[in-house]
Amino acid sequence: GTLGLQTVTLAEPGPRAVMVETVFTSVSAGTERMLLAGQLPHPMLEFPVVPGYETVGRVVEVGADVAPEWLGRWVFLGGAHCFEGVNPAWGGQSAMLFAKVDRVVPLDNVEPVHGVLLSLAATALHGVDRLNVSAGQRILVLGQGPVGQIAARLAAQRGAWVAVTDRVPSRLARSQADLVINADEEDVVKLLDGPVDGIIEATGSMDALTQTLPALKLGGAILLLGFYSTLQVPYMPLFLKEATLLTAKEWAPGDLLRCRDMLADGTLEVGSLLTHRMPVAAVQAAYDIALNDQDCLKLVLDWM
Repeated sequence: GTLGLQTVTLAEPGPRAVMVETVFTSVSAGTERMLLAGQLPHPMLEFPVVPGYETVGRVVEVGADVAPEWLGRWVFLGGAHCFEGVNPAWGGQSAMLFAKVDRVVPLDNVEPVHGVLLSLAATALHGVDRLNVSAGQRILVLGQGPVGQIAARLAAQRGAWVAVTDRVPSRLARSQADLVINADEEDVVKLLDGPVDGIIEATGSMDALTQTLPALKLGGAILLLGFYSTLQVPYMPLFLKEATLLTAKEWAPGDLLRCRDMLADGTLEVGSLLTHRMPVAAVQAAYDIALNDQDCLKLVLDWM
């Protein structure tokens, strides 16, 4: 696929809709890399497609059945299906969009630009819930992209001892964990110095998981929080460990609001994960950085 800006037509908003003028979006590198490579399910590959599910903006118009208090409010949208003539597979990367009012998340008391991380934060939260992380556990997080970073912070918030790994020093420098390991330079299993209750796989690499399976305790659990075309893990270590294998697709109902509340009260810090910011007019250069620069953890597109 190719990338560019073009004019799109919005459908007619209904009485329960709010119109949002976009101020910030972000590039979800994993999803959009696969989109451009044609590696996603068919409905998402019907081009032209509007990508993006990380939109923050202000409400500029409300439908007849929406309270006027919504006007001017900062909100988050995890995408929108409000276009004509294009595939709105996600629909978030647009200067204007609308959705039903019950699909937008108010960002009261949240730094607006931090809202672009709500989708990934809610995904990480759902994964940590699926793994049932609790106080006193030892958790290993593989990969310190945005989802891995947030998963580690959420696990630590619950009282777990957390170790993280990555191969990119600039990502490890932003990690918040009890033990930070450069997997290119250090022996992960040796440094752990004991078994872990759970492994959160957030690299998308089966090799990373395979190399750390010896660290899992008997009866431990593995959460697959990346996206994989196929699973290629040796069965014997899983068999000997009697391991539980879990997956997490995206967030569950209520997770976006839970994460919004954590951003508002300061229990979840995400500002340090926003490493790059560029104007939407430079979208091609921005995508090149977001998809290919290892030091780019999360890039914000500025639409104003």
